[in-house]
Amino acid sequence: MSGQASDKPVLRIRIDFPDRPSLGPGKIRLLEEIEAAGSIAAAARGMGMSYRRAWLLVDELNSMFAGPLVATQLGGARGGGAVVTPAGHQVIAHYRRVETEAGRATADLLAGLDQAEPE
Repeated sequence: MSGQASDKPVLRIRIDFPDRPSLGPGKIRLLEEIEAAGSIAAAARGMGMSYRRAWLLVDELNSMFAGPLVATQLGGARGGGAVVTPAGHQVIAHYRRVETEAGRATADLLAGLDQAEPE
């Protein structure tokens, strides 16, 4: 369920909060890409998204929870960068657990959908 191509139905989870923006697979993937790449720009390139779009999503993510999920460093002699904070790691872990548990709970139902004959 982590974005891999499949010939089977896939459950995608989007969590809608009553008082803040939603959290779904795209934002979680962006956090994971930032962690892997060490920068918002590289993460954006890896996802085929503009830097501006990635930056706006990071800004949104940072405003959704009690603390920031991504910390940035200004450029300098060694360049800038970004890291996922401990709160960001916690959000990723919780989201992936929800995704895993939901996948387990719906596996038979999804398989039934896949086997349903078109009319």
